[in-house]
Amino acid sequence: MKSYSPTALRQRLAFGPAASHAAALWPGILVCAVIALAATFIAEHHGGPQLLYALLIGLACNFLANVPRVSAGVAACARTGLRCGVALLGARITVDQVARLGLATGIGIVCSVVGTIVFGIVLAKAMRRPREEGVVSGCAVGICGASAALAVAAALPPTKENERFTLLAVVGVTLLSTLAMVLYPLLLTALHAPPQAAGIFLGGTIHDIAQVVAAGLILGPEAGETATIVKLFRVALLVPIVAVIAVLYRDRAAASLGARVPAFPPFLLWFLFFVALTSLGVIGPATAAAANGTSRWLLVAAIGAAGIKTHFSDLMQLGWRPVVLLLGETVFIALAVFAWSVA
Repeated sequence: MKSYSPTALRQRLAFGPAASHAAALWPGILVCAVIALAATFIAEHHGGPQLLYALLIGLACNFLANVPRVSAGVAACARTGLRCGVALLGARITVDQVARLGLATGIGIVCSVVGTIVFGIVLAKAMRRPREEGVVSGCAVGICGASAALAVAAALPPTKENERFTLLAVVGVTLLSTLAMVLYPLLLTALHAPPQAAGIFLGGTIHDIAQVVAAGLILGPEAGETATIVKLFRVALLVPIVAVIAVLYRDRAAASLGARVPAFPPFLLWFLFFVALTSLGVIGPATAAAANGTSRWLLVAAIGAAGIKTHFSDLMQLGWRPVVLLLGETVFIALAVFAWSVA
């Protein structure tokens, strides 16, 4: 028979199992919420990437990972909160937006994204790194930066190595995306690229959507709108790609968890559900904006939670090869999209 401490027994008798479980989670969730608030405050008042700030603050709070009262809530934010955040990304995409791209542009983006993932796997093998690192980094660079890295990692076996590399990938794509936001508009201006072609290049190459919007608006409203639509199409590719990865790694993930893993991750079904609601007009602009804000908050909190669970020295043990991997994939997708959109 399972025994409980006096405090835990009083909680269960007074509130029941559900309330007791919630009481065990709230300290860790509160810590992650505070990290998200701090990261947001710094980003809004001093500029810079919100997700990167959350990760760095989380790493600084690594000492909390071994505090039993906090660890359960942190784990819930890192896993459940992440999935909810990815699912809510669907509320910002409509079928009409994707259709407006046209067949040729859509095929070009799909080929560029898939090519980047394949290139990442090949490059990881050439550098004698695990295939999973090529998958995570290729999806992060090819699809939607930190959000894609976290979503793909959620479909892979939950090993310590995968968690460490995912955090490094988040740092890498965030920094590279910020650098691209500054350099790519300068390059396109020097080449006198037409607004639509410039928008396609920016939306098809920059990793995070915030930087895509900012870079597009530097070149004007037409380039900004085109860049945003192209980027949202890349985000939509998250569903089929993560679904394929989940199927390929299903047995290994089940072995790591010691439990059955669904063939199609539920959070992807919710992603599609929100896309359908937005496309049908059930979710209006105000609600979509609220869902987008909630998604961002959940992802920031999940990054902070992942930082708490990881020691900074663990990231340093990965060495220089993952950095080369991310740089190589960034150059690859830039050249691929440039070749068919601008050149």
